[in-house]
Amino acid sequence: MVDYHAANQSYQYGPSSGSNGAGGGGSMGDYMAQEDDWDRDLLLDPAWEKQQRKTFTAWCNSHLRKAGTQIENIDEDFRDGLKLMLLLEVISGERLPKPERGKMRVHKINNVNKALDFIASKGVKLVSIGAEEIVDGNAKMTLGMIWTIILRFAIQDISVEETSAKEGLLLWCQRKTAPYKNVNVQNFHISWKDGLAFNALIHRHRPELIEYDKLRKDDPVTNLNNAFEVAEKYLDIPKMLDAEDIVGTLRPDEKAIMTYVSCFYHAFSGAQKAETAANRICKVLAVNQENEHLMEDYERLASDLLEWIRRTIPWLEDRVPQKTIQEMQQKLEDFRDYRRVHKPPKVQEKCQLEINFNTLQTKLRLSNRPAFMPSEGKMVSDINNGWQHLEQAEKGYEEWLLNEIRRLERLDHLAEKFRQKASIHEAWTDGKEAMLKQRDYETATLSDIKALIRKHEAFESDLAAHQDRVEQIAAIAQELNELDYYDSHNVNTRCQKICDQWDALGSLTHSRREALEKTEKQLETIDQLHLEYAKRAAPFNNWMESAMEDLQDMFIVHTIEEIEGLISAHDQFKSTLPDADRERDAILAIHKEAQRIAESNHIKLSGSNPYTTVTPQIINSKWEKVQQLVPKRDQALLEEQSKQQSNERLRRQFASQANIVGPWIQTKMEEIGRISIEMNGTLEDQLSHLKQYERSIVDYKPNLDLLEQQHQLIQEALIFDNKHTNYTMEHIRVGWEQLLTTIARTINEVENQILTRDAKGISQEQMQEFRASFNHFDKDHGGALGPEEFKACLISLGYDVENDRQGDAEFNRIMSMVDPNHSGLVTFQAFIDFMSRETTDTDTADQVIASFKVLAGDKNFITAEELRRELPPDQAEYCIARMAPYQGPDAVPGALDYKSFSTALYGESDL
Repeated sequence: MVDYHAANQSYQYGPSSGSNGAGGGGSMGDYMAQEDDWDRDLLLDPAWEKQQRKTFTAWCNSHLRKAGTQIENIDEDFRDGLKLMLLLEVISGERLPKPERGKMRVHKINNVNKALDFIASKGVKLVSIGAEEIVDGNAKMTLGMIWTIILRFAIQDISVEETSAKEGLLLWCQRKTAPYKNVNVQNFHISWKDGLAFNALIHRHRPELIEYDKLRKDDPVTNLNNAFEVAEKYLDIPKMLDAEDIVGTLRPDEKAIMTYVSCFYHAFSGAQKAETAANRICKVLAVNQENEHLMEDYERLASDLLEWIRRTIPWLEDRVPQKTIQEMQQKLEDFRDYRRVHKPPKVQEKCQLEINFNTLQTKLRLSNRPAFMPSEGKMVSDINNGWQHLEQAEKGYEEWLLNEIRRLERLDHLAEKFRQKASIHEAWTDGKEAMLKQRDYETATLSDIKALIRKHEAFESDLAAHQDRVEQIAAIAQELNELDYYDSHNVNTRCQKICDQWDALGSLTHSRREALEKTEKQLETIDQLHLEYAKRAAPFNNWMESAMEDLQDMFIVHTIEEIEGLISAHDQFKSTLPDADRERDAILAIHKEAQRIAESNHIKLSGSNPYTTVTPQIINSKWEKVQQLVPKRDQALLEEQSKQQSNERLRRQFASQANIVGPWIQTKMEEIGRISIEMNGTLEDQLSHLKQYERSIVDYKPNLDLLEQQHQLIQEALIFDNKHTNYTMEHIRVGWEQLLTTIARTINEVENQILTRDAKGISQEQMQEFRASFNHFDKDHGGALGPEEFKACLISLGYDVENDRQGDAEFNRIMSMVDPNHSGLVTFQAFIDFMSRETTDTDTADQVIASFKVLAGDKNFITAEELRRELPPDQAEYCIARMAPYQGPDAVPGALDYKSFSTALYGESDL
């Protein structure tokens, strides 16, 4: 300490440490750099100078009295430099060089220079202030020098939320006075004129000293004096300002106000520690509240998604067939609506849920919180299992729908065919039983009997010809039964009736033949021509009926080859028509010959041909019908050929687009895999690149929409196969969903890396070094390292994990951190989490406990009243609701256990 008393040959005293202890060098910060120079040519405002003299004098004396002295006149008492050096020793706690004892001007200048040199050594730039001005008693220069000292040792180190100096002090004042009405601190001059801000500062920290509600804004002198007197009496802050001077000045001196206010800041420094502790607790609680909110969101979203899956799967597993194609096609349309409208949002929800889960786990790791364990049945794996079950049910449901439509289409075709053949057969059998039951042979002549025998033979021939149709009818009915046709009962009833009637016709035919054969010996004459006509007319008539039936037969095809086969068969049939026409002419010639012989021999025929009901008119009529049906069949086949050609175009159109989209999706999947491994630039660059990449993928969506439209046209056309492509719409959908999910997950990984980097203070260079090291040893580019690869990576980063006992133990410790599930693989996220824990610090349970202890005034417990006073309302209530009662021996009513609460925030591992 400066030997001031020895220099003045008065009394001596030993060293003393200053109350501010602000030693240490360094820049005075932005504010100091912006301070106005003390201009030699200008004078201070008289009012300001008066305020500064009083304030600076009181401030200096508040420190000099600790050394047993004081000053009376600020520009006179510092002229010899002795009290100036003493002041600097008191406020800095450091010794200055020994002062010179002489009283000459040179001695005074040297002493003042020692003081100024000491100030300069603390990083302060003294502008326009020289020792000569101080020695000569220049008031402006002396006040400027004291202001510089006040700035450096009383204000510079004030910092609130990374601000410094003037801004930090102003922010502190604003925060402390914010709850008070009529107080709005915006500066260090006008904002303090009414005195309420001074009273608010005192009341905030010592409410028992001030009755704030009784103060009036329109009585500033009373307010100011009240604050000054209370501060001097109870806070040991000397009165540095005059109320009348402040009120009577348009704009009080900023430096005087700042000097006085800084004394309040230092007087309440203990409360500042409490505020810092409260800020730390608020930060930790905010993280915990946010994490709990994210957990609740995850539980809710997971429950909603699982409930949707639970409701949807039974619908997809409902395989009750409908009776008609129209009903099944409505089911197919409902399924398409589900695919287009209902499922895509759920795909996005599932992807977002996984991203939220990963982000939550990352935030928990970064804040040293235990990992989030969802409720039973709501794990990501449970959702994936449910989703897999959903997609399996979805695939089976679509296959079942298409198979059912095919089955119903064939059933409709067979049922119509059955009805057509049954109608033809029933028309043929109409009246046959009555005819076979006739007993006309009992009264007939011999010629009539012979005619009846021939007629019966022709009928038997006709009956045999119809046997195939009956068998076809029965076979179709059997197939309808096997295919579970909904109207099988009526089909079976009709088929049984036809079969029973057919058996009856066979029995009656046999009985009639026996009756006719008994009289056959009596028959002598037979009309050979009529018989020949009948024999040839019957099969020809049958052929025409079969031809008409075939020409009207319904058909169903699915390919070009099938329709071309039918066209070829039809062409072959048409080639037989000339031979049939010649057979017709030959049959008609037989009839004409019988007519000619009868006429030439004057034979009067009794009527129509007795051996057949097939007249020439019937033959000609049916032949004309055949001729009419042939072009109709041509038209139907050509229309079906056109339809199949259209279907083929749809197949090729879909295949052309699918063969582009499918490989594009595969290529993008491979590119994303490469990007996630070979990322270059900053994480923000990577994130921007990935999001641009994601936008390019989303922009490709219209190509899938086009493919969906083409696929819908194919399904509406009932096209079930496509030989032109190996890609189905299902493959494309699954690939597209995987592509969107993969790019979203990759973006989320980079976002989590950014979150980790920013939370842990990892530099971009460190992050790039981590990525480069990881990629170097990830030889197969699989995105994970095996144990040996990971060990080599650690060695490259300087870790001692060589193969010895100590190295193995260290490596096993690290592996337990990066691979807690013992999967044998270390992901990049686990790697950077480990590296960030190794290179950075985070809040710990001990730090939070220490912060609570500050708020509790060093007690082992804290009360609800203390929490409500020190913390924001929502966070105070959050703590109160979760803290257990304190059970220690020093407990008081309402005591809360902040230690167990703080430990619980970080998991049991921190106990």
